[in-house]
Amino acid sequence: MTARSLTLGYVPGGTPAKWARIWAQRHPDVLLQLTSVPAADAAAAVRAGTVDVALLRMPTDTSGLAVIPLYEETTVVVVPTDHLLTAADVVSAADLDDEPRLVPLDDVVAWPDAPGVLVEHRPESTEAATELVAAGLGVLIVPQSLARLHHRKDLTYRPIADAPTCGVALAFPDGSQSELLEEFVGIVRGRKPGSSRGQVEPKPKRTAREKTLAKQAARAAAGKNPRKPGPAKRGRR
Repeated sequence: MTARSLTLGYVPGGTPAKWARIWAQRHPDVLLQLTSVPAADAAAAVRAGTVDVALLRMPTDTSGLAVIPLYEETTVVVVPTDHLLTAADVVSAADLDDEPRLVPLDDVVAWPDAPGVLVEHRPESTEAATELVAAGLGVLIVPQSLARLHHRKDLTYRPIADAPTCGVALAFPDGSQSELLEEFVGIVRGRKPGSSRGQVEPKPKRTAREKTLAKQAARAAAGKNPRKPGPAKRGRR
């Protein structure tokens, strides 16, 4: 390995800690640098080489990148703890039809016809929108990980049963041959230590008879035919 570090970019709400821990165990001499990147800039950061690989949210422009879909996140609505919606464990889109809905400038939920009455003011960030929810100015629809990231004691969230999910994927330059990158992708895919892509399964052990026959065949090929037993010697009378 020529490079001695790998840079992983991750969007807010992304959780690369498990992969970083496994990487440190397997490659203690190679630094895995973690850097937070805005969701809107994650793909561009990979293309620009600012990061080697990124944990990003879909959909986004991934031209020039290889993309590995990882999982789908539940979409939730963030509300004050005393809101009527908290009476149910799960809500529907119809339950939100009359609710004022805050949409931050860094919104990542791809739901064009999301329910609710749009609040004209758009907060600068999801974090700022969360503060407005706490002030009673509206509800906020986000991926569950962002609701957890910006958790407050006076707020809670509920899954929206019929909302679209929020995809999370791993992206890196298309055609990259970096050995470090391949190692990291293997960790993300759950590959065990010492394994590799396309690794051939180990051959089963040969039996003792198979080993003997193989040795005889090797001697024969080398012109050393196995000795034939000679006539038994007679003992003296």
